[in-house]
Amino acid sequence: MRRRSNEKPKPDSRIDFSDMPEATEAELKRARRVGRPTTGSPKQLIAIRIAPRLLADLRRMAAKQSKPYQTLIHDLLERAAKNAA
Repeated sequence: MRRRSNEKPKPDSRIDFSDMPEATEAELKRARRVGRPTTGSPKQLIAIRIAPRLLADLRRMAAKQSKPYQTLIHDLLERAAKNAA
C-alpha cells in the first residue's frame, strides 16, 4: 500500500512488526552489513566550498587514478600539510 504524498511517514516506534517472522540462523549468516565500512581511523565529515571548475578537475584526476574524488582531495591536502610543516 502506497503512502499518499501528504501523509507523513510513521516513526519506527509505530510500525507493527508482530506479523513478521523471526530471522533464521541461515538468514542471519547470509545477511550483510549495509553502509560505509568501518575503519580503524574514521575521518571527520566537513563541508567546504570549492569552485565548480576546480571540483571538475579534481574529479577527472581522481577518475584517472581510479579512486573516489574525496580520497584524492584528502591525499592532496595531507601531502600539502606535510610539506608545509
